[in-house]
Amino acid sequence: MPLSTVSFQPLIASSKHLAQRLLTIGENRLELLAVEMQEERERLRHAILLAFGVAVFALLASLTFTAAIVVGLWHWAPLAVLLILATLYTLAGVYLCRRLTKLMDDWQTLAASLDQLRKDRACLEKCLA
Repeated sequence: MPLSTVSFQPLIASSKHLAQRLLTIGENRLELLAVEMQEERERLRHAILLAFGVAVFALLASLTFTAAIVVGLWHWAPLAVLLILATLYTLAGVYLCRRLTKLMDDWQTLAASLDQLRKDRACLEKCLA
């Protein structure tokens, strides 16, 4: 009776190859995540600086415009002019606050990384099934 020898070498090699591929995929995804985090940080910093500049110059412009309107209409009805301008500014502030709230609700951080991880999981599940 011949003795059959079972070799586990192909199984071991295949397991090592799979482990190496999984580590490479994980490394690539972490690099993508790091790049996206850097991009998000830079974009946020840039947006904050731009928003600050917009706010400063919008405030200066609105103060100047308000002063011009009040001075121009002071003899007609000073209290009415001030109340109308205050109402307009309040409505503009409420509108912008609602827009900001909607923007924050729809914010998606690291969307590309999460999408890629979902694709990797689906591919891995397909391969293992």
